[in-house]
Amino acid sequence: MLDQVDLEILALLQEDCTIPVAEIGKQVGLSTTPCWRRIQKLEADGVIEGRVALLNAQKINVGVTVFVFISTREHTKDWLARFHAAVEELPEIVEFYRMSGQVDYLLRLTVSDIAHYDSVYKQLISRIELTDVSSSFAMEQIKYTTKLPLDFAGPEDK
Repeated sequence: MLDQVDLEILALLQEDCTIPVAEIGKQVGLSTTPCWRRIQKLEADGVIEGRVALLNAQKINVGVTVFVFISTREHTKDWLARFHAAVEELPEIVEFYRMSGQVDYLLRLTVSDIAHYDSVYKQLISRIELTDVSSSFAMEQIKYTTKLPLDFAGPEDK
């Protein structure tokens, strides 16, 4: 169970993971060593999965976001393993979900343009059989965050 101090540490790290441990400790009321131990425990427990740099997609020429909706008649363990492998091989696919409802899978891709998407699409269908593929290009990104809500992660006596 995460306590209030853990939640405060997580909030700070979600905002800026480069903040020095001493500064985090100061903001949450801990000295450096206990703060560092908590961060290490959060990492060991898998609460913190990694620390990354967030890149500007426009500035690295992959500013087009495509959502791909996939339906399939195949639902075998072997087919799913091959599909996972095919998706893993394509770095443009940045998110991959198995869905409930009409669509079986949802992919989010980042590409440079429509021609780039078409190339990725052709690579994907050459690797795996799909029944129906529908793509939508995002026209505008209205909200994007990597910060997860922490309101539900802490002590229940909040």
